[in-house]
Formats: sequence, structure tokens, C-alpha cells
Amino acid sequence: MLCRATESEWHRTGPEHGPVGHNEQVREWLVGSALIESPEGILLVQNRRRGGIVDWSPPGGVIDEGEELLTGLAREVEEETGLVVTEWHGPLYEIDATAPGLGWHLRVEVWSAAAFSGELAIGDPDGIVVDARFVPVEECCGLVQSNHPWVVEPLVEYLGRRWKGSRRFGYQVNGERLAELVVTRL
Repeated sequence: MLCRATESEWHRTGPEHGPVGHNEQVREWLVGSALIESPEGILLVQNRRRGGIVDWSPPGGVIDEGEELLTGLAREVEEETGLVVTEWHGPLYEIDATAPGLGWHLRVEVWSAAAFSGELAIGDPDGIVVDARFVPVEECCGLVQSNHPWVVEPLVEYLGRRWKGSRRFGYQVNGERLAELVVTRL
């Protein structure tokens, strides 16, 4: 393996958020994520989150309601990086993360860009992506390590093993405040 993935239980520090009320509905998100590889390495984007937290991840984002996953993923990649993906393979892996105390459920499909064109140009309308670059595979782990375990672990495992077919990863996020969260891999 390229580097050691994070532990199965994880504690993250950051700005505190209040608990979700018992009458609130669980927010559901479908996210598409792209693994784009070139001779220079894997494409990663730098994200500036609320509270000024910065992390690196493969490009992608929330799929709009009623939008096909691959259509939404291609849109997100083009917005964040300027690249146009014309062929996809996958999914390489899927992620399911549930945070009952925070009131959300996240499902992610990670696809490989089999064909793409264009030049790197950041144009994220959300203003979250602030940089994009192809990173040598052996350096990816160091850049993504500060991200959530459901981003880091599957990516690091895939880059280390390059399995055929698709795999599933499950995570339970316990706690009601960001500074106190414990993430357990299922």
C-alpha cells in the first residue's frame, strides 16, 4: 500500500455545530467523484471549506435532484477543473456514510475517467475549489490525509490495489458536534 490509511475510528476537530433536532428530516446526498489519471498522476482539487478548513480530494460533488449521476459528475468535473470527461468506467467503489446525530446520509459513487480533454482551469461556481493539479500517486496520500476517512481510506486502498469491479465502503459517524465526531468503518 502507498501509505497507511486512517484508523477505523477517527476523531476530527473543527468548528462546532449544534445537534440536529428530533423533528428534522435526515438530509440525503448523492455525490459523484472522479478518479482522473494522467502520466503526471491523479487529479486532486483543493477545497476551502466553511471555517477556512482546506483539504484535497478527487473532483466531484453533489448530484442535483433529477440529474443522472454521470451527467452531474461530468458537470462537476468541468466546473471544478475545466476538463471535459467523455467516457467513464466504473463505479470503482461506492461509499455509504451515515451521521444520525448530525442528520445526514451520504452516498458516493467514484468513477474512473476513461477519456477526457481540456486544460486545467478552476471555475467552481460554489467557490469551494481553489486549486487543481495532477499529483504523483505516491504523493496523493499525504495531500488527502486531512480529509474525512470516507474520502481517504477508499482512495488510498484503491490506489494501492487497483482492484477490478466495484467495492463498497460503509461508515457510521457518531456524535452531534464536529469537534466530537467518531467515525467507524463498517
